[in-house]
Amino acid sequence: MHRHHDLCVRAVDPLEIAAGLEAHGVTDRTAARFRHRDVFSLAEEMYARVPRDGDTSPRPTDLPAPRLRAAWIVLALLPGALCVAAVAGLRLTDGRPRLIAAVVGTLAVTLALRAALRRGPLSAATRTNGTWAWTCWLVGYALLGDGLLRTALAGGPDGLPDGTADGPWPVTVTPVLALALACAPAAASAHLFAVRARRTLSASRGLADFSASVRPLLLGTFALFMGVLTALVALTGAVLAEPAAYAQTLTLGALLLLARLLTVHGCTHAPALVLTASATAQAAALATLFAGRLPGCEFLAAPVEAVVAACGPAGVPTAICGTGALTLLVHTTRRLTRASAHASTEPTAMTAPPDSPPHARITL
Repeated sequence: MHRHHDLCVRAVDPLEIAAGLEAHGVTDRTAARFRHRDVFSLAEEMYARVPRDGDTSPRPTDLPAPRLRAAWIVLALLPGALCVAAVAGLRLTDGRPRLIAAVVGTLAVTLALRAALRRGPLSAATRTNGTWAWTCWLVGYALLGDGLLRTALAGGPDGLPDGTADGPWPVTVTPVLALALACAPAAASAHLFAVRARRTLSASRGLADFSASVRPLLLGTFALFMGVLTALVALTGAVLAEPAAYAQTLTLGALLLLARLLTVHGCTHAPALVLTASATAQAAALATLFAGRLPGCEFLAAPVEAVVAACGPAGVPTAICGTGALTLLVHTTRRLTRASAHASTEPTAMTAPPDSPPHARITL
């Protein structure tokens, strides 16, 4: 009680104390030393020992769940809508107007995506400016990387991209458009997972019970998003009359979704590390291909040439993003199945008036 005094005073229910104890390394075995069957039982006694004026029940019936607001829905749909408009501008213009449409469209989609990540179910409590640049690189590679890789193997490029798939530097629009449209399903998946996990936390009677219940929920939510993204890739490929880059788009979408889920729930180190490694690996693949043109350095391009010969240009980003997504999936099943990832121990802006008793605070 002395060691975790601030946690006990700040908590609005025993679940917050249990999550805080778990975050500090307290396990069911530790709770057994204090004559309790698990951490949840220990947290209930610690919660009951803290005096509270007007407290009539040591455990609330349900935890408040975040609501899905109309503004969040609009922000989640905005990147996809602006990306559709940008692609239409590229298809309907030529010359300098096409360049202007590409610049304006890229800027608009970037700002809309940034707004969607700062509000709603995809927003994070901590800023992640370091990962933003790497995320932009990964998306940019999906747009321009395959074309650059293909022309580099042929001795090019002989010019700058002109926004078409048959120019000197081909542009692949389908993956980027599908990912932009997938912002809304990603936000819905994050919201669904947060709400269901919080309900599971309310009904759980032990840390092992909660982990066993939330793991299928996490995997089911991830599978649901991947199914929707697959349908979006097929739809955009058919509308744009381009090959549907399933492998490249799905691995990149999985990587970005898992990284965002971890960031939303307070786990920022692993997503930043994996995104940085993935973007660096893609940049290194292109760099070694051009470095292989130097006299005596042909061996540098051999690995990339072997991958392209076996799987095509899309094999490089698919292998890199797939490895990163698999790494984050394993990490996610470990971190997001812990109670401390879902029960906040810090009050937010949604609090009761100053004259309300301490137990009346609402923590999301």
